Amino acid sequence: MIEWIESVLGLTIQVGTVYLLASLGEIYAERSGVLNLGLEGIMVMGAALSFIFTLAYGHLAAILISVIAGILMSLILAVMAVYMRLNQTVTGLALTMLGLGLSGFLASPEVRKVILLALNPSLPESLLAIQEAPKLPEIHVPLLSGLPIIGCFFRQNVLVYVSYIAAPLMWFILFKTRPGLSLRSVGENPAAADAMGIDVFRVRCLATMISGGFAGLAGAYLFLGFQPFWQEGLTAGKGFIALSLVILSTWNPLRAILGAYLFGGVEVIQYRLQLFGLGALSPYLLAMLPYLAAIAALVAVSIESVRKRIGVPASLGIPYSREE
Repeated sequence: MIEWIESVLGLTIQVGTVYLLASLGEIYAERSGVLNLGLEGIMVMGAALSFIFTLAYGHLAAILISVIAGILMSLILAVMAVYMRLNQTVTGLALTMLGLGLSGFLASPEVRKVILLALNPSLPESLLAIQEAPKLPEIHVPLLSGLPIIGCFFRQNVLVYVSYIAAPLMWFILFKTRPGLSLRSVGENPAAADAMGIDVFRVRCLATMISGGFAGLAGAYLFLGFQPFWQEGLTAGKGFIALSLVILSTWNPLRAILGAYLFGGVEVIQYRLQLFGLGALSPYLLAMLPYLAAIAALVAVSIESVRKRIGVPASLGIPYSREE
């Protein structure tokens, strides 16, 4: 029984880390007033680039490139939504479609082969046609990894440990430092923040870029740390689930940990239930569970009374202009 619990909990952590990394950056973007609906596209681009660059140069280069690509893609959103004041929903969805299309193009066998040879002409022919990459190795923390049940928290890859550190650190910065106060004030009342000398446009731009960097990292983790076999549309809606997780966590990085593992657990359990015969007739019903939770969260936040109760940033999705 203990082994079964450890197995389920270990997989829950692995799946939940995808949502946690993506939601941490999105919390900063939304706290500043920017809704980044491009998460899905940025994540899948991170996954595609991590695939290509892992084969060419290894894990470290792949992770760095994925983060940089996420920052650059989110910069497109920042320019259009923050500086040009275009509709954030439309620009975010356009970014998602761009990422889905571009990732499928770059990671297709013919194009990927050309890119790999351009990056590293010495690559053996056997690496040019494969659809998978080496998975990130597990790092076992001495003593802690051997503990029953909770030991699975300490038998993970490096990006899972990064998420352990990033969540409390980002909570501390957001709620206990002056930059965090500036970020939150921009999301609540940008006019007042501007009057106090805070550069609203710069803060929103930086927060959006942080969101993109974490989304790119989440995509790299999804491929390298959890599912190192490439297929087009690898993220399968996980970016939108991360968006709903931000709402369920009430824009708090520490609560995002619980929400991420909750979504991860639901995803893992629906596969485990199939092993016991539950949902065997229609496994798609169980597979819908995470997405139903995401839809419920997005519907709830659209209700004005619920928005006030859960503390939605007052200026979320609203462009700011000094002239208005």
